[in-house]
Amino acid sequence: MNIKEKLLGLMDQPEYAPKTATQLMDIMEMDRTDKKSFLSVLDTMEREGLIVKTKSKKYGLPKRLGYVTGKLQANAKGFGFIIPDDGSQKDVYVSSDDLNGAMNGDCVMAKILFSDGDRSREGQIVQILERANERIVGTIERSQHFAVLIPDEPRLHTTILIPNDALNGADDGYKVVVQVTRWPHGRVGAEGRVIEVLGHKDDVGTDILSIIRQYELPEGFPPEVMREAASIPQTVSEEDIRDREDLRGLHIVTIDGEDAKDLDDAVSISLLPNGHFLLGVHIADVSHYVKEGSALDKEALSRGCSVYPVDRVIPMLPPALSNGICSLNPRVDRLTLSAFMEIDSNGEVVEHRFTTSVIKTCERMTYTDVTKLLTDPDNGLIDRYGYLVDDFRLMKQLHDILKRRRRERGSIDFDIDEAQIKLDLSGKPTDVLLHSRGIADEIIEEFMLVCNETVAEHMFWMQVPFIYRVHEEPDPEKILAFNDFIHNLGYHLKGIGGKVHPKTLQDLLNEVEGTEEEAVVNSVLLRSLQRARYDTENIGHFGLAARYYTHFTSPIRRYPDLMIHRIIKDMLHGRLTHKRVEHLAQVLPSIAQQSSQRERVAQQVEWDTEDLKKAEYMMDKIGQSFDGIISGITHYGMYVQLENTIEGLIHVSALDDDYYVYNEKHYCFIGEHTRKIYRLGDKVKVKVAKVDLSTRNIDFVMDEGE
Repeated sequence: MNIKEKLLGLMDQPEYAPKTATQLMDIMEMDRTDKKSFLSVLDTMEREGLIVKTKSKKYGLPKRLGYVTGKLQANAKGFGFIIPDDGSQKDVYVSSDDLNGAMNGDCVMAKILFSDGDRSREGQIVQILERANERIVGTIERSQHFAVLIPDEPRLHTTILIPNDALNGADDGYKVVVQVTRWPHGRVGAEGRVIEVLGHKDDVGTDILSIIRQYELPEGFPPEVMREAASIPQTVSEEDIRDREDLRGLHIVTIDGEDAKDLDDAVSISLLPNGHFLLGVHIADVSHYVKEGSALDKEALSRGCSVYPVDRVIPMLPPALSNGICSLNPRVDRLTLSAFMEIDSNGEVVEHRFTTSVIKTCERMTYTDVTKLLTDPDNGLIDRYGYLVDDFRLMKQLHDILKRRRRERGSIDFDIDEAQIKLDLSGKPTDVLLHSRGIADEIIEEFMLVCNETVAEHMFWMQVPFIYRVHEEPDPEKILAFNDFIHNLGYHLKGIGGKVHPKTLQDLLNEVEGTEEEAVVNSVLLRSLQRARYDTENIGHFGLAARYYTHFTSPIRRYPDLMIHRIIKDMLHGRLTHKRVEHLAQVLPSIAQQSSQRERVAQQVEWDTEDLKKAEYMMDKIGQSFDGIISGITHYGMYVQLENTIEGLIHVSALDDDYYVYNEKHYCFIGEHTRKIYRLGDKVKVKVAKVDLSTRNIDFVMDEGE
């Protein structure tokens, strides 16, 4: 145990009171000649936020002295909240006057100024432990004598001074990346220098590139990674398939979207003599090519997953793998890890097995074509794919059984509208449509779900270190608040006291299906639930009502799946030695945490780029009228979602036919004189009043005819 650990253990004892450095040395029986090095350790621990030095030069733990450490989550309006490191305490509100130069994402220490028990806490930031924004993306605004950067991230509510000799050729209106050279402190603002000029804000592609830079996503791969990828053959050799099960004689197909290039899952199906289904799910064996600890592997872990901005793909693996040898392209040999599941007429997996395999998919099917073959086939499709139609019909039968079983146990099926944004060659949005899901989409989804559950349950009972996909039960307070919300729409959750079973929520979704308020209820419920994440502890998946769940089916684009393949192959080949198990137990927690963090970044990038293109699409629609539904109500206005998922704000000041009062309890605005009421879920007709591309905000006003 080192000095740091000894000090932390000592200070965490219930009887400990703050002590001076000399007193601590005496307790630890240290020689006074070591005082200089001991003080250095104390200084380091203080800078790291592990301990606090009082005005009387005594040391103690922050939590014992009324301090809290955590990450600052700032708001665009200037205030912020500290999310405590230990996760066991309530967030701490910090006013704009008490930020003391801290910026969104910084790790900070704050002194608690006020606490109302478990309900709320307010604090003042006293120390910034680690800065999160060394590089900031934004737009240059230049005057005669100096320039400033206006950050793209609205939660970085500060401007950054850029001296003229630090502009690096950037001019007014240019998007740039700035390196911070001086942090804000007191009344002194931040200062920086331009390290990359992205282009003028109106240039094609600059908008998406700015978001990519904002989240520090890599565009290319390091040279050593590309060299490794280039050294991998693009064909499967006889040596590769030695000791693998040969499945090249089966009818195996991929079913994906028209634009998909990384085809990492394929399926097969047959009917057994006992009437059971034999479902085969065949997943690209990426682990055969990406060796643990290699440059490819380290880069994949760093990225965590592929990212899909609206106009491009930022892959986890180089194209030579993701679109090449690892992609299950039609009519070529590919290495796979296969899961075979025998499923009875009740949807129960009665037998299963895993095997390393070699396959040759017979067709590269699309969701559109399979859906047509099952619902409204034409002669051209029948001529081409007629030999597979019986397989697809069998898949549809199994899909119906699996979906029914999943719904009966209480799995939640959200019907959230997704946007499909059409872009021209210059990246300009030409249309925003609702993405329609057909039966083929649902077939593949059900097959991947049952496969992931089967893998997770098998590995759980193997009692080896593993990565699970978990979804915790919702916060009881959020569920009670959601119940209050739906009560205003005429619904309620049955038999809850804050704790709820997923089947109760699915029953509600069934009840609102087809109603005007369906989209709003789906959306608000989704925001009331926890976020799914990766963990080494199996705590189940609430949303799926599943005791065991993992991600096994997409190793080309998700790192946890790649790691899970390695563990399964270790099991199949007898490599789960004591040493290997110890190694997995050591590395998997950090892999799960890294994967969860990178997934959140990827989701945010996708949302931000979608919002940007939606706003850009509405730029030439100012003054036009649209039908919409009130999707959100706050004290400052109402959010209205159009039929194509585009959302905009009607500010309360734009409701000028009366003075409207916000009723927080009933989620509505009430006109003082007219008594007119605007509620969540109400249909309205709106006009586009303003579009701000820099903030991606769309402003609506009520159509005068309303």
